[in-house]
Amino acid sequence: MTTEPHPLRVLVIGAALRKGSTNIRLASLVARLINDTGATADLAPLYDFDMPLYNGDVEEAHGLPPGALALCERLRSSDAFVIASPEYNASVPGVLKNAIDWVSRIRPQPFKTKHALLVSASPSMAGGNRGLWVLRVPLEHLGTRVYPDMFSLAKAHEGFTESGDLADPGLQKRLTDTVRGFLSLVEADTRYGCLQRRWYEFLGDRTGAPVTQRAED
Repeated sequence: MTTEPHPLRVLVIGAALRKGSTNIRLASLVARLINDTGATADLAPLYDFDMPLYNGDVEEAHGLPPGALALCERLRSSDAFVIASPEYNASVPGVLKNAIDWVSRIRPQPFKTKHALLVSASPSMAGGNRGLWVLRVPLEHLGTRVYPDMFSLAKAHEGFTESGDLADPGLQKRLTDTVRGFLSLVEADTRYGCLQRRWYEFLGDRTGAPVTQRAED
């Protein structure tokens, strides 16, 4: 007798502290699109995970903060994750980078081999895209498989309808297609093991497992 696989579980992080942020709205939309496919979205605004600025002395004296441990557990219980991130000065918001730095201290390291989709919303014409390119660097360094296609919503302050969809039908379709393409890749890796689980290495990785196949080549 075969058992049905559990629905894909995807953590969707709204990486902003302001509750009215357009990136929180974008994260909510992505979560709904994920649920529409039959997968399960775990919507998690970053303000739910309170952490001090990373300080090695604080870690040595007090250990990891509860917010970092909670975020780690949500990552571990998910098959993949999405980050909807603002762009601050053409880069990553400090609060998001701080969360990544704290969680990366946990062993086994929870970002490793997880698939991630990056999206952004910004009032600028670039839509936050520059910040997403910067965000790829620490995630890929930690072993995350960042989906090649990213989504950025320009002029985000006027980009949503009252129902929470995107005002531009073409952008709504593109986001929907991007989410579905991402989930297809995650399902292929999770269900069928067609991708080699070890892809990137990060400093401090001492697993030593050999790379025998790279399906992405």
